[in-house]
Amino acid sequence: MKTLSKLLIILSLLSLILTSCQAFKPSKVDARTQPVGSEAKARKNIEEGRGVSIKGLIKGRGSNFEFSTSNPMWRASLEILDFLPLATVDYAGGLIISDWYSDNTDMNNSLKVTVRFLTNEVQSNSLKIIVHKKNCARNGMCSVKLIKSKISEELAKSIIVKAAALQKLDKKKK
Repeated sequence: MKTLSKLLIILSLLSLILTSCQAFKPSKVDARTQPVGSEAKARKNIEEGRGVSIKGLIKGRGSNFEFSTSNPMWRASLEILDFLPLATVDYAGGLIISDWYSDNTDMNNSLKVTVRFLTNEVQSNSLKIIVHKKNCARNGMCSVKLIKSKISEELAKSIIVKAAALQKLDKKKK
């Protein structure tokens, strides 16, 4: 019985080893498109994001979220919406969602604003702004509705104008 189990183990390991091996298939490379010389190869690797730099070794290879500060649409949106309590802010997903907001005049009604970034370009069609309104009765029952109002249009207009001003300021600095 022991020899049979040993034989099965050996056969299964052997079949695993043999089936996991593949023939080496070299990729086709056109020598005319490859850079010549070490400096040209290094430059190409840097352009493609490969290679090692001393700066990269010191900093590490973690995520870098500094690029969000260079996006004028993102910065403008955060500046315009700074009066709202924000629930979700996701640069990678291109999404800002506020928490429910109500001013002190009417505590039974509150608004929630969602901003979706469709592109990073400063254009009127780069944003989609959705506004929800929550009405609560005195008995605690609340209803939430998607509203089409001037609020979303005014927010979009304000964000675009602010983003254009930030973009112009950034160009002057450069």
